[in-house]
Amino acid sequence: QMGLGSVIDVMKVLIVSFYYEPEIGAAPSRITNLAKGLKAKGVDVDVLTCLPNYPQGRIFDGYRNHFAYRENIDGIDIYRYWTYATVSKNPIKRVIAMFSFAMTMWAFALRRKSIKQYDRVIIQSPPIVVSASAILLFRKLYKRNVVLNVSDLWPSSAVELGFMKKGSLSFKYTAMLERFIYKNATSIMGQSQEIIEHINRFVPEKPMFLYRNLANNQSVLDSASAICHVREPFKIVYAGLLGVAQDICSLIKSVNFELLGVEMHLYGAGNQVESIKEYIASGVKNVFYHGTLSRQEMDKTLLEYDASIVALVTPIYGAVPSKIFDLLPAGVPILFCGGGEGARIVSENSFGLVSASADYKALEENIISMKSMSEEDYSNLSNNCVKASRGKFSFSEQMDSFIKFLQK
Repeated sequence: QMGLGSVIDVMKVLIVSFYYEPEIGAAPSRITNLAKGLKAKGVDVDVLTCLPNYPQGRIFDGYRNHFAYRENIDGIDIYRYWTYATVSKNPIKRVIAMFSFAMTMWAFALRRKSIKQYDRVIIQSPPIVVSASAILLFRKLYKRNVVLNVSDLWPSSAVELGFMKKGSLSFKYTAMLERFIYKNATSIMGQSQEIIEHINRFVPEKPMFLYRNLANNQSVLDSASAICHVREPFKIVYAGLLGVAQDICSLIKSVNFELLGVEMHLYGAGNQVESIKEYIASGVKNVFYHGTLSRQEMDKTLLEYDASIVALVTPIYGAVPSKIFDLLPAGVPILFCGGGEGARIVSENSFGLVSASADYKALEENIISMKSMSEEDYSNLSNNCVKASRGKFSFSEQMDSFIKFLQK
């Protein structure tokens, strides 16, 4: 690291993202960890984002009635611009939200001298409309060195989730934007191996980096080894977005946690929250909803649980739920409901048990199996998680490699 220091000290990076803290969820957590990780390694980091509103769909208190808002969090300058805030399922409203920030971010172009000082501009995609607008601004207009950070493959993910029909006008338009951002980025960073392989078919000449959304919570990692596992009652947690892609509402309606003799605890926000609360209020037992916690509070709370469900309603090519990596430092074994690369990571590294998407019978069997494990077998799963977070899936080691990639 000392060898890198003299070079890193002068590197100035701008991160452009639709999401950032104090928003909660996988998307803002991913970018916040990236920014703070770079900062901790000596990189000068700024962030361009919108006024915080996710996942509630309403601009947070303290940020309302502003078009532009600048603040500094943990030594990082954050430039925020207005966006139309919504969590509506109405596709028109969601498109308006993305287009609004895609346009208002151009007000940042008034900071012409500052933009020319950035050595690298990291642009988050999706939303693909936002990333395309940022490519136009920073790559085409200002000729900056742009690294495209791809966390989901649009429009293919939208088709798999049923948001878009293949061959439709919206699909063709989004596919055109997809080719545009790949072609015009200087280099690519992808959140999964499947993403890297997909993009490589379009632009094999581009430098690419596999950047997994690893957890940056060393304090939790230091505590994990002292946990006493397999408590009574056996407690399962789900912490994350409560939306269509996860469909936790269907999961808790299909799995009888009371009959299994376990507790299911839910944390998070999203468009299924009211349905979940109504179902719990109808008299169902052993399922609890606790609202939302900050990232730091959630990291510590994970230590109280014996297992965590990670769910995708349908396998999505290129998608690896970041919750997998959030759970590793805490040593919480995973009950994975899904397929693809995420399922392979959990299975091949013995982080937990895997069932197919929406196969609730298989999930019940996995819950019974994990609950009834011997202390030794259960501890092996937990220790596999902690060890991987210190080695193969170490945030700090990945950040060192990524900085070398940026320097090239």
